Amino acid sequence: MKIYNTLSKRKEEFVPLEEGKVKMYVCGPTVYNLIHIGNARPMIVFDTVRRYMEHKGYEVNYVSNFTDVDDKIIKKAIEEGVDASVISERYIAECKKDMAAMNVKPATTHPKATEEICGMLDMIGTLIEKGHAYAAEDGTVYFRTRSFKEYGKLSHKNLDDLQGGNRSLLVTGEDQKEDPLDFVLWKPKKEGEPYWESPWCNGRPGWHIECSVMSKKYLGDEIDIHAGGEDLVFPHHENEIAQSEAANGKQFAKYWMHNAFLNIDNKKMSKSAGNFFTVRDISEKYDLQVLRFFMLSAHYRSPLNFSAELMEAAQNGYDRIVTSVSNLNYLLENTASEKMSDEEAKLLEEAKGFIVKFDEAMDDDFNTADAIAAIFELVKFINTNVSAESGKEFLQALKDELLMLSDVCGLIVEKKQEMLDSDIEALIEERQAARKAKNFARADEIRNELLEKGIILEDTREGVKWKRA
Repeated sequence: MKIYNTLSKRKEEFVPLEEGKVKMYVCGPTVYNLIHIGNARPMIVFDTVRRYMEHKGYEVNYVSNFTDVDDKIIKKAIEEGVDASVISERYIAECKKDMAAMNVKPATTHPKATEEICGMLDMIGTLIEKGHAYAAEDGTVYFRTRSFKEYGKLSHKNLDDLQGGNRSLLVTGEDQKEDPLDFVLWKPKKEGEPYWESPWCNGRPGWHIECSVMSKKYLGDEIDIHAGGEDLVFPHHENEIAQSEAANGKQFAKYWMHNAFLNIDNKKMSKSAGNFFTVRDISEKYDLQVLRFFMLSAHYRSPLNFSAELMEAAQNGYDRIVTSVSNLNYLLENTASEKMSDEEAKLLEEAKGFIVKFDEAMDDDFNTADAIAAIFELVKFINTNVSAESGKEFLQALKDELLMLSDVCGLIVEKKQEMLDSDIEALIEERQAARKAKNFARADEIRNELLEKGIILEDTREGVKWKRA
């Protein structure tokens, strides 16, 4: 398995720090609003990386944080007249709903920045003790960028070039800095903002220190993979390396993975341009499995263009797989023969070649575009070689293979049969009759049966109402 490492700018063979285990940290969203489709790309991409690692037999400890204290969260809280935690908890819940709809697995741990302040204070204290950080008169704590000799090794930026004009690191209060390139680890509170006590001042952490601390706590000083969008390479991930390696004295992450940007109709997504879409917006028109299929249709390091035409193409591609599974289910229910024939056994051996193609694509820096092409080849093979005369054993083996490869990509391709409205109404009538007859066990049974099929019942004064979950 080879991974393109941003640190070395080349593909490297993946060798985990501990045999059979993978420690992986992915930068999560700042929760001040619904997540947009730009946020969705790293979520889907690195969830697929995790799934493939698990498919290959690795035990993956996958950590992805929520930044729940930030200027944008505070601004929204002030606008609504509520505590900042109300905003962050609201949008963490909404984010989790969207992640579930995209079939993004929950992380092993989803730490929140506000719950890790003690660890941040400890790391900042260590950096000060080691001479890598200092406190200004107002209590702001800065990292001495030049004290970390390898600064710039991830982004391949030269410190002198940064000094010459790059302002990505510059913040208010720069007159207090020893060097314009020093960046904030801790900053004083402002009126009406949440704050925590510290040895330097009442305040809150800088953004970069959060991930260094959460990664250390939940994965250890050294990790296998650190990932996120390419916009995080500099300064966020560069600063994480400087803080972590200066504090811990060890290499922070062995492999750095970054997905490329998502454009909308060949333009950068922005609210001002009127081309800004949340995942929830897309869900109103498409099953979010189609969005997932679309995101995986290109290599994660290639820029991806989002458009109505490309989403329709993704819909058609996804439907091809779903239809193939549906056809297999129909044949399984209606075929008479149980055992597979000798000819079918030979065909099944041939079909295993698609698993090899799929694995070869994924082993080459997680090339999901080629992996999906292998799934399509399997679909074509299935459609060509199955019929009403096929044996159930053969049909089931092909279905299992198709579902396995789809599941590695996180694609749900076997759809539950939806209940017809008339069937729901009939069950509700039966439940009402059961309740009248005081057969509450049967009434509860029907409610649970409907709930399993995604139908929620509500007993109101006007009678029983139902809705789909």
